[in-house]
Amino acid sequence: MRANLPYSIEKMKNFYQEFKNFAIKGNMIDMAIGIIIGSAFNNVINTLVKKVILPPLSLLTADVNLSDRKYVLREGTGEMGEVAIGYGEMFEVMIDFFIVAFTIFIVLRGINRFKSKAEDPHDQEVETPKNIELLSNLEQLMKEQNDLLRASQK
Repeated sequence: MRANLPYSIEKMKNFYQEFKNFAIKGNMIDMAIGIIIGSAFNNVINTLVKKVILPPLSLLTADVNLSDRKYVLREGTGEMGEVAIGYGEMFEVMIDFFIVAFTIFIVLRGINRFKSKAEDPHDQEVETPKNIELLSNLEQLMKEQNDLLRASQK
């Protein structure tokens, strides 16, 4: 029955099967969770920049709101609007970016510390995952076997 289907219908069935496998394996759910957390993180960073970091910076710039800073190329007339380069807003966006990048760096640095601590088989403070423990034991057995082989060759 499958051989009689037109090529395009067969492709659609394959496409549907691939999508179903993708959705069922949890990739879509993981992406959705990441997007939701990312948007919440974005709100935190925006508030941090606009309410905590930029007010002291505006004091340094004589109470000038950075987002309002611009270089006017042409004044606005009755029918035509103003043409301006908004360098102040660009400055704010760059500050946002550096804060996000720095925050992500700090978070990943902490995660990597916990991860390396958890993967250290000699650290008794944290319970080592079974796969790391087994690999460590295997490595130790291979070292012992190599030592025995070297000793027997001498």
